[in-house]
Amino acid sequence: MTASVLVTGKLLPETMKALEKWQVETIIGEELTEENLIKKAAKVDAIICPLSTQITAKVLESAENLKIVANIGAGFDNIDVKKAKELGIAVTNTPDVSTEATAELTLGLILAVARRITEGDRLCRETPKEFKGWAPTFFLGTELTGKTLGIIGLGRIGQAVAKRAVAFGMKIIYSGHNQKDWDAEFVSQEELLKRSDVVTIHAAYNPDLKHLINEETLRMMKPSAFLINAARGPVVEEAALVKALKNEEIAGAALDVFEFEPKIGEELRGLDNVVLTPHIGNATIETRSEMGRMAISNVEAVLAGKAPIHSVY
Repeated sequence: MTASVLVTGKLLPETMKALEKWQVETIIGEELTEENLIKKAAKVDAIICPLSTQITAKVLESAENLKIVANIGAGFDNIDVKKAKELGIAVTNTPDVSTEATAELTLGLILAVARRITEGDRLCRETPKEFKGWAPTFFLGTELTGKTLGIIGLGRIGQAVAKRAVAFGMKIIYSGHNQKDWDAEFVSQEELLKRSDVVTIHAAYNPDLKHLINEETLRMMKPSAFLINAARGPVVEEAALVKALKNEEIAGAALDVFEFEPKIGEELRGLDNVVLTPHIGNATIETRSEMGRMAISNVEAVLAGKAPIHSVY
């Protein structure tokens, strides 16, 4: 009998093509309610889902044939892993594949906010009369050469960012749970915030990191410093960040993730010294294709009675 797979989101055509060996049903958009997921998951053997799909305990309990939830993404906080383990349902992710893409976007965010690239783009499109030609004091930004980049969490992505930043002539300092075998200075988080010209967050998310960047920690930063977040939205307390930006306690911020995602606060959207991108850290054809391949490989292994390749527990 052909296995049944529920796909909760739009995937690349090549990924969907590779799924044709199974009986596949896809649900997207407004269909992705808990009630509908419970109905659709009732008889399936596997679920392939992006990070944005909430696979709750109720969904898992309703799926009597379910053997695996294959998450497309390195994170898996959208899945009730404890309940899945209790029910004997495998949970997998797609680790390590996002490193280069996310590092590239992070450097893009740093450049965009420091050199006011998106702000300049808006000026040229929306108020072009403000551009009267080159002038010595017009639209000044900040160079990266000689500046200090503080990396919170020097894991794979943090290290990939550091390599790129060194090419721009930046000095690297970092904080985290453990010192790494890396040619950079290991400092406390407080020292990192005080010394850095750019602070970028790459710590793996857990609930203890919620509001790691808050009113108190933002006050530690230089008034000329920039904050970058391409990790997880809840790490930064949005209200505190808006206040710090309005009061010029820091120079600017660039965010790819948001505390209340997919909602982006109106006050945040109204600030010129903020660069905003819609959670596209690993949104490249190459990375998303590989993530789809990895998810399918995990499903193949489990449905064949083997251990999952990228188990999260």
